[in-house]
Amino acid sequence: MEWMGRLMREARRRAAAAVRTVRLAWAGPGRERDLVAQAGKAALAAWVAWAVAGWWLAAPMAFVAPWVAVVLVESTVFRSLAHGLQQLGAIAVGTVVATGVALVLDHTMVTMALVLPTVLLLGQWQRLGSQGVYAATGALFVLTGGQVTVAASAARIAEAVFGAVVGVAVNALIRPPVYLRDTRAALLDAVQEAEAILDSVAEGLATGEWEGQQAGEWHERALRLGRLVDQARQAIGWSRESMRVNPWGRRRHAVAPPGKAYADALAVLDHVAVHTSGVTRTVWEAADGGGKAARPDTTIARPYADFLHRTARAVSLYGRTRFAPGDDDAGAEELREAVGELHRSLDDFRVRLPGAVADDPDALVTYGTLLAQAHRLADQLVRH
Repeated sequence: MEWMGRLMREARRRAAAAVRTVRLAWAGPGRERDLVAQAGKAALAAWVAWAVAGWWLAAPMAFVAPWVAVVLVESTVFRSLAHGLQQLGAIAVGTVVATGVALVLDHTMVTMALVLPTVLLLGQWQRLGSQGVYAATGALFVLTGGQVTVAASAARIAEAVFGAVVGVAVNALIRPPVYLRDTRAALLDAVQEAEAILDSVAEGLATGEWEGQQAGEWHERALRLGRLVDQARQAIGWSRESMRVNPWGRRRHAVAPPGKAYADALAVLDHVAVHTSGVTRTVWEAADGGGKAARPDTTIARPYADFLHRTARAVSLYGRTRFAPGDDDAGAEELREAVGELHRSLDDFRVRLPGAVADDPDALVTYGTLLAQAHRLADQLVRH
């Protein structure tokens, strides 16, 4: 009965996750509330489409309208419109081909054997994008829906058009999705994680309490930081798309859509991720003893730890300054001062480096490369 216990634990976990999602959606704006809103809008679009096509007009294939309406309440208004046009094109292609062949052959099994491979190939047309599969769906509706007639096929296409109009209209007019908040949150998550990693490594170097396992964990976090930056890049793309063909987005949201400021932030965070990964890899190899870099003694470890602490502070100030509402002149001045301190700590580290690793050319090359990366990072923090 162990499998039943696992099933019960999994069910409780999923139920707890669902309750947590509902609580977060109720508590305030966020991703959970956006998901709940999109689900409600999809249900409303299906209800409206069915109420008109099925209940009022009693259309012969009324379920097509709510089905299309549901799938077109997309994550952005632009995507709803683009996918709606592609989906209608695919359904029309499948419907027309299946109707024509069925009327000529008058044999469902033979028609299906000929039509399905054809429409699946037509669905690969680049202009249909990811919606090309609906060409086969349109054909199946024709071939499995009873007697094939031109009038019935035309009704199916009309119902699909009506469902698409309802889905796009509901998504555009009722709380259209805008992802500006998610974009800022993704960028700040990357900034905060970078600060935490750098501070942790600096603490370990300063106290000398760092071993292979701990250094390996730092490096894994640094690699995940690169993925956080990629997520922020994707969020910027979503934000830009969510403002396209959006009748309310620009008026209801005081925050400007992502522009040069966010692009500059991504460039800086890319440098931060690369530099942090390089630092943690060097520390890990030194702690593990399997790499070329020798474990640094205190004459080099402490200045480098000081540099990492100052880097973490500069990155934190950059995040606060870059994403603060309005102009933050005081924050910008504080950031410039922090970067100045960072350069001074780098100069101190550069002076100590040759003597500390004079007998280890590999270590000199490794730390010299990190030093050059550090200078570029400091320059990026001020330039952007």
